[in-house]
Amino acid sequence: MSRIGNKLITVPSEVQVKIDGQKITVTGPKGTLEREIHKNISVEMQENVIKVTRKDDEPENKSLHGLTRNLINNMIIGVKDEYTKELQINGVGYRVAKQGNDLNLTLGYSHPVLFEAPKGITFDVPNPNTIIVRGIDKELVGQTAADIRTKRPPEVYRGKGIKYADEVIRRKVGKTGK
Repeated sequence: MSRIGNKLITVPSEVQVKIDGQKITVTGPKGTLEREIHKNISVEMQENVIKVTRKDDEPENKSLHGLTRNLINNMIIGVKDEYTKELQINGVGYRVAKQGNDLNLTLGYSHPVLFEAPKGITFDVPNPNTIIVRGIDKELVGQTAADIRTKRPPEVYRGKGIKYADEVIRRKVGKTGK
């Protein structure tokens, strides 16, 4: 049995959930999210509790059961609160500036790197070495943060580059002279 899939989802009072067949729409104070549900998974809502069930015990349906439950839960949390990811930039001369809704990254290349904000994502730049990615879609926030990180991943000798705030870079020892 799926432990995660069998957990019930409690819907907060400020969030509205609408289920139309295989489509679920979640609306809250921060915005609205929609998602298609797989045909072998069924979602029922009674009062303010959502229950996710599967058609049978096929391996594909077992894997989709817990996944669907977590995706719906993430949608509810996203429209109620907001998801954030913090990135830090390390390196001499490396910095970030906000241009409208986009980011202007100076990362040691011969040109500045412009990063456009996807729809539904906002950036905060509290200082020139920190980027905070905000949005209601957890998947999009994580993917956007990963895309920014790929512009200059941290290197292992001096730690220069863009890293997540909670990431630990394992440092390598360089060459030793005689």
